[in-house]
Amino acid sequence: MSTTPTLNGQVIGQAHYATRSLLERAVAPLGLSFGQVLALNVLADGAVDRARLVHRITGTLKIDESAVHEVIDQLVDADLVQVDEGPSTSAEAQVRLTDNGHATQRRVSAAVADITARLYGDIPADEASTAARVLTLITQRANAELAAIPT
Repeated sequence: MSTTPTLNGQVIGQAHYATRSLLERAVAPLGLSFGQVLALNVLADGAVDRARLVHRITGTLKIDESAVHEVIDQLVDADLVQVDEGPSTSAEAQVRLTDNGHATQRRVSAAVADITARLYGDIPADEASTAARVLTLITQRANAELAAIPT
């Protein structure tokens, strides 16, 4: 007899880490880390202020800014992104994909699409929509609690 799992952090975490592991294995031949994949995806739609990119990745991964600056530097060293310095501060610098970065991001996107199709493809749309709403609400609540904790 099978029991219905309880929705909690453990179940959500197991799904996250299993999915992340599949993605990390898919992008390993490209030499990319998970953080680098996230940065490439943010940049897929065009240049972004460095400060905004750092904020987006720190908010997603819950890591400090220095780790994100390291990710950006690694992407620059790999010729996947370029940084166009701003007029007065490095925070105003624009980060954009290079041609190589666009090609690599397309390969990442294809890997994500393949994983998504395999893992989510047969889940009924109404169930997937409900799960997305619930997980979005949980993320919003957790982020609100994190923001309320003094640093």
